This record gives sequence, structure tokens and C-alpha cells, in this order.
Amino acid sequence: MGVLSSVVPIINMEIYVASIAAAIDDLNIWLVAFVAGVGQAVGKIPWYEISRSSMNWGFIQRQMERPGWQRRYQRVQQQSQDRPWLVVLFCFSSALIALPPLAITAVLAGQLEINRATFHGTVVVGRTLQFAAILSGIAFLSHL
Repeated sequence: MGVLSSVVPIINMEIYVASIAAAIDDLNIWLVAFVAGVGQAVGKIPWYEISRSSMNWGFIQRQMERPGWQRRYQRVQQQSQDRPWLVVLFCFSSALIALPPLAITAVLAGQLEINRATFHGTVVVGRTLQFAAILSGIAFLSHL
């Protein structure tokens, strides 16, 4: 479900995880959160890879021939290379609190050629923490 919801953004993984927490009494929160986080990271692989290859598409190439587009792209790419900690923070924020939405971040990460391990690692960690918080909150509320 994590992979599917990551590929098809209208499927809400947070609601699915919350329903698991409400339905199962004795739940290993960290295991479920980690599996869901890995599923989300795996599901973002196509978004990342397609957007990475999109830089070779004719439409994108024509846009990149325009000086304004090329200048902005090179500036953002250089900033991401000069400040790798900012890239990690950006990807982690997107995975943890969905600001910006993770689907958009996956596309940007691919187009800017952000390191695959950095992107997917921050998705796993951020989503695992997010799902653990959801699972913990629902488990707490169900025991009141």
C-alpha cells in the first residue's frame, strides 16, 4: 500500500496507517512505520527516475535553451551542490510534514540530479517518523 499510495498520490497512506493503528491492538509501531516509510520511498523511485530523464526530453531541452530557464536551473542546481545539508533538510521536511508535497520534491530531486541515496534515505527516515507519530497518536487515543 505504501508503494501504491506513493505512485498514485490520491491514495492516502496516512489514513491507511491510522486505520491499521485503530484496528490492531498489539502493534509494533516502529516496524509498521518503517515498512510504510520504505514503501513510500520505493514508490517515489519512478517519479524521481522519470523526472531525472525528463531533462533529455525535447520540450524540456527547448525550455532549457531559453537563457532565463537555463540560468535559473543552473543557479538552483549549483545551490543544491554547494549546500548539501539544505537538500537533506528540504527532502526531510517534505517527507516528514509534506511541505512541499513529496511528489513535487521527488520530481525536483530527479531534475536537479540530487543523490539517489540522499533523497530516498531522507524519505525513509521522514516518512517513518511521520507514520510512527500517526500510529502512536491513534494507539494512544484508542486506549483512552
